[in-house]
Parts: sequence; C-alpha cells; structure tokens
Amino acid sequence: MLYFAYGSNLNHFQMKRRCKDSIFLKKINLKDFRLTFRSKFRAADIEPKKNCIVPGALFDISKSDEKKLDVYEDFPILYKKYYFYYYGKKVMTYTMVKKTMFKFPTERYLNVVKKGYRDCNLDFKYLHQGLKSK
Repeated sequence: MLYFAYGSNLNHFQMKRRCKDSIFLKKINLKDFRLTFRSKFRAADIEPKKNCIVPGALFDISKSDEKKLDVYEDFPILYKKYYFYYYGKKVMTYTMVKKTMFKFPTERYLNVVKKGYRDCNLDFKYLHQGLKSK
C-alpha cells in the first residue's frame, strides 16, 4: 500500500523503526493542502488550502506497517485516514480529526521533522511556511 508521510515520518530512521517493511519510493507534493502544527502534541497536520502544496515522501508499506502507524497516529481518535490518487494509484495519509489552533512544535519534534526533510531532500521553504501558519 502507498503511504504519504509529511511530518516526523519523513525521518527515514524513525519510519524504519516504526514500520520495518517500509520502502521509501520518492518525494512527492500533495497539492491544494498546507502544512500546520496543532493539538496538545504540537504535531504536524495538513489542511485543505487552494494553491498550496505539502512536500512529502511516498512509502510502500505492508498491512502490518499500517496497523503500527494506526497505533502511533492514535487512529481514529487523533488522526483519521485521508486517501488521494497519485498517477492513478491510491495513497493513504493521516489528517487530524479536530482542527485545533496552531501550536508551535517542540524543538525535539521539529528536529525529527527537519532530519526527515533532509532525508527526503525536501524544500525547507514549505516547512517554514507551516511554522508560520495561523
């Protein structure tokens, strides 16, 4: 199954620890969404926003990987699944159920995300935009 990562799961080391079968395929952009951070966990979230993009990573994951991600993402309480099509293939990602106010992430979490941006060779411009979102 195809999975789109956009927050701390961009970090290859963390993703491999969480999902042992996961294979990084390539970086892709999710169009008409923007990155933000919210909830008491100050975690990454995506929300619909015209003419914006969220750069992320496309991973191939197994069924058991998906179950592990469901636990980690606190599905369906904190995050719900969102599906989209990429070149005709169905892709799953997570988006927060409750769209609370923007909360700046902790330094520790942000460092994990930044390492993920480097691992996937993503443009930091979009991370900086997400950190300013209100």
